[in-house]
Amino acid sequence: MIEVKNIEKSFGDSKVLKGISTVFETGKTNLIIGQSGSGKTVLLKSLLGIHTPDSGQIIFDGRVYSDLTPDEKRALRTEIGMVFQGSALFDSMTVAQNVAFPLKMFTKNNRSETNDRVDFVLKRVNLIDAHHKLPSEISGGMQKRVAIARAIVNNPKYLFCDEPNSGLDPNTSTLIDNLIKEITEEYDITTVINTHDMNSVMEIGENILFLKNGVKAWQGKKEQIFITDNEAVVEFVYSSNLFKKVREAHLKDLK
Repeated sequence: MIEVKNIEKSFGDSKVLKGISTVFETGKTNLIIGQSGSGKTVLLKSLLGIHTPDSGQIIFDGRVYSDLTPDEKRALRTEIGMVFQGSALFDSMTVAQNVAFPLKMFTKNNRSETNDRVDFVLKRVNLIDAHHKLPSEISGGMQKRVAIARAIVNNPKYLFCDEPNSGLDPNTSTLIDNLIKEITEEYDITTVINTHDMNSVMEIGENILFLKNGVKAWQGKKEQIFITDNEAVVEFVYSSNLFKKVREAHLKDLK
């Protein structure tokens, strides 16, 4: 579990996060949504330790990040997996080498142990025969699965995903969503996903945080989005005619 308590963050005269408080639950897919400039990326980077909040606390299972020593912060980082937007794979490394990279950075595993772990996670993301391929030789969806395998290879307690469906077709996006959800539940990970994909919200939105202008404007589950009367949420989520019809049909069924 990750607790966020009254986080404030400014850049110069621009106040980006304004007293954000929330809880990201373990074993669930926690989504951060909002328009561009809402503060969701700054919040995600604050959770990762890339940005230092001006005030407030970020607490990882009882550990206040700002109170940790440098060694304790380094140890915490080994418990974190990250799926970057665009996958961010090393072009000159094979799939297996990309996945093995965190093991070589953060563990003392021997070659056999490393290979066994790489084999295991690649099998888990349904990439059995891609070990020796380069990123340029596989599809975007396969690259994303490699990125997920690399993110979980160290058995993280916390998994962060930045726009994991960016650039993918709808079918592949759904496969990636379901894979992230399955892994989250299977390994009891605290997963935080920064997304603008409303299909992801409807598919795997177990705990959704909606930011607007740096403020927590709403929080709830995907089922609650259908019935909320929060105008900012309705305007954002149901901006397309398709989703408006989905909402109208759901409300009609409830009557």
